[in-house]
Amino acid sequence: MDGPGPKFFSITPSMLLLALITSLACAALPARAETGAAMVSLENMTIGSRPAGFTFARTGQGGEGEWTVTADPTAASGRAIEQMSTERTDYRFPLAIPDSLSAVNLTAEIRFKAVAGKVDQAGGIAVRLIDADNYYVVRANALEDNVRFYRVVRGRREQLGGANLKVTSNEWHVLALRAEGATFTVAYDGKTLFSVTDKTFGEAGGVALWTKADSVTRFDRLTITKLP
Repeated sequence: MDGPGPKFFSITPSMLLLALITSLACAALPARAETGAAMVSLENMTIGSRPAGFTFARTGQGGEGEWTVTADPTAASGRAIEQMSTERTDYRFPLAIPDSLSAVNLTAEIRFKAVAGKVDQAGGIAVRLIDADNYYVVRANALEDNVRFYRVVRGRREQLGGANLKVTSNEWHVLALRAEGATFTVAYDGKTLFSVTDKTFGEAGGVALWTKADSVTRFDRLTITKLP
């Protein structure tokens, strides 16, 4: 004997209903579930010092950026990370790179305030950063009133997408970039602006706070959410 034969059972109407409900629930789930968020905390950083847990670099020409933690009563934690150098070299892009943050697919969100600048008043976030000369970046500019998305290859940047809209200075704004495979989606103050596709950088890379030329820009939030 090979043991008892197979047991048969009947499917009741209630079982069919349960299966249908389960199927509909699964269909309603988002196709791409997020896997967790990491937020750079400013609460314990020392005002007047360089931001702890960051390394610093510069794309282009001119001097390095000057990054500091500054008091700001309008910031979420009462302090912000500020790029304070006013050097006017036009093709100059200071970077502040949080340590140990690296991903391929992610949503990167910053809260920034353009404080001053005669050449530019810009703030942005770089992703898939290989080094200071190779990455993607989205930035908003309060002098030009626009948001632009670039790829930077060997130190040369090329615009891939953009939108014209009012970017007010001395007010906080939220800029977000979702990088998922070859698709990049940009949002500003909670509104999706545009999406582009590009396959230049497809591997995991770092993220960075980004400014341009003489932009004095403050950042009080950086949140990175890794995607599957």
